[in-house]
Amino acid sequence: MANTVSAKKMARKIARRTEVNRARRSRMRTFLRKVEEAIAAGDRTTATQVLRTAEPEIMRAAQKGVLHKNTASRKISRLAHRITTLSA
Repeated sequence: MANTVSAKKMARKIARRTEVNRARRSRMRTFLRKVEEAIAAGDRTTATQVLRTAEPEIMRAAQKGVLHKNTASRKISRLAHRITTLSA
């Protein structure tokens, strides 16, 4: 348990930050799930539209530190590639 004033303050800050990051991660995963469902349904136009709305959300999560920048780019790239192979 934290004893000093600064350690107690850091514990409070970490708790707040954890809640915010959990919400951001959950929001990003919701958008990812929508893209996955559209790909599973095989609807290319819907999948493209959903990816277009999910992409800024994923990059925002990377910018806020929830994901690494390269991880976010890799996720977007792989989803885009899966969408392009839908009709082919």
